[in-house]
Amino acid sequence: MASLKEVRNRIVSVNSTKQITAAMKMVSAAKLRRAQDAIIRMRPYAEKLGELLSNVSASLDSSENKFAQQREAKNVLLVAIVSNRGLAGAFNTQVFRLVRKAALEAEARGEKVHVLSIGKKAADLYRRSPWHAAGLPENMATLFDGLEFDKVAPVAETIMAKFASGEYDRVELFYNKFKNAASQIVTQERYLPVEPPKAAGEGSKAKTDHIMEPDRQTIVGEIIPKSLKIQLYKALLDSFAAEHGARMTAMHKATDNADALLKDLRLSYNKARQAAITNEILEIVGGAEALKG
Repeated sequence: MASLKEVRNRIVSVNSTKQITAAMKMVSAAKLRRAQDAIIRMRPYAEKLGELLSNVSASLDSSENKFAQQREAKNVLLVAIVSNRGLAGAFNTQVFRLVRKAALEAEARGEKVHVLSIGKKAADLYRRSPWHAAGLPENMATLFDGLEFDKVAPVAETIMAKFASGEYDRVELFYNKFKNAASQIVTQERYLPVEPPKAAGEGSKAKTDHIMEPDRQTIVGEIIPKSLKIQLYKALLDSFAAEHGARMTAMHKATDNADALLKDLRLSYNKARQAAITNEILEIVGGAEALKG
């Protein structure tokens, strides 16, 4: 059985850890509110823009829209969007697991796989991996320091340029989609080439006939690239909000576990203290009886 001093030291240690996890939970809750507001405002716009992008791309020839060209996939780029820090439960691990599964499946089909890391945890994992994507931005952990569209746009431009040049034939995004503070949905999403519109329910079909205003060249040169940048920005906003939700939940559970552990430790401390007092009383009584004898 541990001594009183050891138990007392453990109580102090666990109590300090509890204070840290409780503070981290409060910080994540405050950041989550802002990140949640940002993705809730952005998501309807991005989804409608993505639908429009798909429909417009379907109405253009492949020679007009280089971002919708369907090619035999020989080189694939997987974009892993995770966090810069840990202590968020399985937030990063589930993205890594899905990326690994997709990479192995692609290699089984004879495709060459590269992984672009967005987030320090992904950079640390894939830096020495054979899947590491050379020739792309090395460290994009700073994207999450004041996440803004202007910081994400150059990354999207680089990815689009690599696809347009034929260096990559398919680009997919892997990230956690924000659902609520307690749950996130790990997502695999096609980024390039732009997927054709999906048919709607029975008796209707996707609309692919549009009047181009001002003209096709402006649509292809400005609106389609901007729409693709918005899609990447939306994925990062989703991941950013999901990260704070996952960390808040993880710190809440850690604080509850610390409370339970403190309860057990205090019970053990009181039992050990009671046993020590009982032994001292027995020794005193025994000594007194010996003196009488």
